[in-house]
Amino acid sequence: MKVLHVITGLGAGGAEQQLRLLLRHLPSGHDVVTLTNPGQVAEGLVRDGVRVAHLGMAGNRDARALPRLMRLVRGGRYDVVHTHLYRACLYGRTAARLAGVRAVIATEHSLGDAQIEGRPLTRGVRALYLAGERLGRATIAVSPAVAERLHGWGVAPHRVHVVPNGVDVSRFTFDPRARVKARAELGLPPDAFVVGGVGRLVPGKRFDVIIAALRDLPDDVRLLLVGTGPQEDALRRAAEEAGVRDRVVLAGERPHTGADPHTIDLPALLSAMDVLASPSLDEAFGLAVVEALASGLPVLYVTCPAIDDLPAGPAARAVRVPCAPASFAREIRALRDRPAADRPPSQAALHYDIARSAAQHLEVYASALGAPTTGVSTR
Repeated sequence: MKVLHVITGLGAGGAEQQLRLLLRHLPSGHDVVTLTNPGQVAEGLVRDGVRVAHLGMAGNRDARALPRLMRLVRGGRYDVVHTHLYRACLYGRTAARLAGVRAVIATEHSLGDAQIEGRPLTRGVRALYLAGERLGRATIAVSPAVAERLHGWGVAPHRVHVVPNGVDVSRFTFDPRARVKARAELGLPPDAFVVGGVGRLVPGKRFDVIIAALRDLPDDVRLLLVGTGPQEDALRRAAEEAGVRDRVVLAGERPHTGADPHTIDLPALLSAMDVLASPSLDEAFGLAVVEALASGLPVLYVTCPAIDDLPAGPAARAVRVPCAPASFAREIRALRDRPAADRPPSQAALHYDIARSAAQHLEVYASALGAPTTGVSTR
């Protein structure tokens, strides 16, 4: 089976990292084309032996990309085209159908109640999305919450398959040596209580709430933010205005796997933290929360379908809190005052093992091709 994955960009975002991890657990025969931004994930895919093409798309309305993509699909003789992220879904589904590929799959990574990939869900965005959806054969929703949103839009239930994101739990297992090294390189005191935040620095992630909470916490509490985005300067200003700038570290984008031994990767940064805070009001899955649980961290979250879809037992280390500085300050203070505990991976993280996700993807591909399957799990 030859599969082409079409994705909007390959910077260090959650969907991009998830694609690289997935391809590591699927059989060979998968190629990738990125419409724009061949960043660090593209470099990682190439190191993994995956063929990556860059379409060089200039913007959302660069129509020249469509015939280029169509020729690439037709020339590769692909059995399946799998698209990821909004722009790639629009162009990839169209190009695949024009090239004669009928087994067209899309993964919906970032559909929230009021936004998709950070853009407001206007009537125009929704209409364009649904027009593209009709060109495909199936859509993978990363959580039951996303599937329900798609059903509410009018997407037929039989066209939606729930396949949660996966985590390589062994990569995120707590490492005390990585903790010491990461803190030293980032200038975090060994005895500091470190609150972490992971994700795109955009208004919807609400990291400003944690900065505001820092004002009401002891001086030994630090905030470590991992990610980049358009709100970076605004968050720096918020920290200055709150008088906590010297207690906030912005670590930038970090890879999920450390190809460079001199680079502190995301698992090492999670080991350096003492709690993960996720104040976002609108999530499609909540991958950062699951990765934190794989590292044995306690988690404070506002919205996380990955946790809400599980029974209470496996998610015991994850606590839902209101999206307010006082609420986060109260819970962070309580965790800070508790004795340090061991950090084995949470059962919730084990539920989302990447090998299980990869097997479910193969089932969806087989179904789209009309081959017999054993049934696609929806949980």
